Amino acid sequence: MSDQPQPQQPYPAPGQPASGAPVPPPAPPYATPPQQQAYQPAGYPLPAYGQGGGYQPQKTNTLAVVSMIASIVGFIWLLPVIGSVAGVIMGHISLSQIKRTNENGRGMALAGLIVGYAGLALAIVGIIIVASLIGWAIEQDSYSTYSSSF
Repeated sequence: MSDQPQPQQPYPAPGQPASGAPVPPPAPPYATPPQQQAYQPAGYPLPAYGQGGGYQPQKTNTLAVVSMIASIVGFIWLLPVIGSVAGVIMGHISLSQIKRTNENGRGMALAGLIVGYAGLALAIVGIIIVASLIGWAIEQDSYSTYSSSF
């Protein structure tokens, strides 16, 4: 039984170099971290509670918000023409203010303009349709065959 050859391992044991391969140098041990000095407070006072650090959020233009709300109110026919006209006027004013003061809210101002103009267009089309229906009804009444003989 001892005449049988031992099976050879395909890989060397961990920590042992492969046949003929150079042995890498051992890794240096971990160094101890340097001692940190005690914390030194800054030379300026901390801000009072409620006062932010340095970031101030940029203000949104109020007329842009009001323009969008007025246009939506005019579009859904709560104030059909008045809301749309107010939204368009305030949208133009807010766009000029945003350009001058560099505030946020340009998208809301544009939305107020677009929805306001669309609401005005729908109101005009609605008025034309109602006027033509009234004219058609009056015309139909004049061709009536009803005659009164007194």
